[in-house]
Amino acid sequence: MQTSVLTGLENLIAAPPRWLANQRLGLLCNPASVDRRLRHCRDLIHERFPGRLTALYAPQHGFFAEKQDNMIESTHMTDPVLKIPIFSLYSETRRPTHEMLEPIDVLLVDLNDVGTRVYTFIYTIAYCMEAARQCNKKVLVLDRPNPIGGRLIEGNLLNPQWASFVGRYPLPMRHGLTVAELVRLFNDHFNIGCDLQVSPMRGWRRDMLFTDTGLPWIAPSPNLPTPASALVYPGQVIWEGTNISEGRGTTQPFELFGAPFIDPPRIIEQISEAMGGRPLPGAILRECCFEPTSNKWSGEPCRGFQLFVTDPANFRPYLTSIRLLTAIHQQHRSEFKWKEPPYEYEFEKLPIDLILGDQVVRQQIEQHQDPKAMADDWQADLEEFDTLRQRYFLYA
Repeated sequence: MQTSVLTGLENLIAAPPRWLANQRLGLLCNPASVDRRLRHCRDLIHERFPGRLTALYAPQHGFFAEKQDNMIESTHMTDPVLKIPIFSLYSETRRPTHEMLEPIDVLLVDLNDVGTRVYTFIYTIAYCMEAARQCNKKVLVLDRPNPIGGRLIEGNLLNPQWASFVGRYPLPMRHGLTVAELVRLFNDHFNIGCDLQVSPMRGWRRDMLFTDTGLPWIAPSPNLPTPASALVYPGQVIWEGTNISEGRGTTQPFELFGAPFIDPPRIIEQISEAMGGRPLPGAILRECCFEPTSNKWSGEPCRGFQLFVTDPANFRPYLTSIRLLTAIHQQHRSEFKWKEPPYEYEFEKLPIDLILGDQVVRQQIEQHQDPKAMADDWQADLEEFDTLRQRYFLYA
């Protein structure tokens, strides 16, 4: 049943902490940083703290979330409303410099994470926390829901040898934490050690999907237009490391995937055989054809599938997409290709290894190992991570 969740932003506006008095404020945000009435946090904070908001900061995709894909940088600019600087943290640097933090005393962070290890916003926050510690600034994170829930975790943990801007720490692909819980873990367990404060939510439960919260969905990045796209993203993001279209350039990115050379009936047959005739847990594959208007295979008809989630509680996005990738690799070896570097400012390692968090997973896929057996091998590390993450829960 849908309920009403109050975000950290709304709690801050209603009851700001006393220590914020007379502090110069910076704000890391993007278009999804709104309250339930769709009022942007920049305007709310300016109204609540007149004259105190002195700088804005933008993550990947830009302050207006107008930039597509990876390694498309946004520029520094002046905010057209408040006439204060907007510093891009996806430009010549991904880390705020001393000069960028000089105008502020406290950095407020109001960003939507999507519950997935490879989403760069969480590492932008981590870089900001490191810079804040070095520059003696406070960080106040305004919490928001994990849109795919806070109970389930999934996937192999990142091998630190494959750390990058799409994975700095040994997290599973689906981490099951809110953004504030996650940065608490970063700050303590991974030893950032900044002066970190949190404005928590009220009314959020770990079993909630975004559609249960009563909050409006604003795309946090251009290719996550709906809660449905976020739900499949922890698995479907792996197509970014291949020559398979992940649906960019369509109205249903990450739900759609395919390529001109794919034979959908062969893939269905392969999946069915590998699973002993059982259906995919919690999801249905709809055979389809789509033509991207940009990105991979632009202007060419792609045969493939739309991934429908029918039972989120039983759906495992990462394992599902690993199964699909293994089947496509097995059935289309001559046409299938891994994407070549660069990817998120890594110029040597294969993008798929950065996304999967370890070259071993790619090698297992190439050898057509059983994805369920692969997942079983990850279980001990997942259980250890589950124990760790509970130390940082803000919500029962």
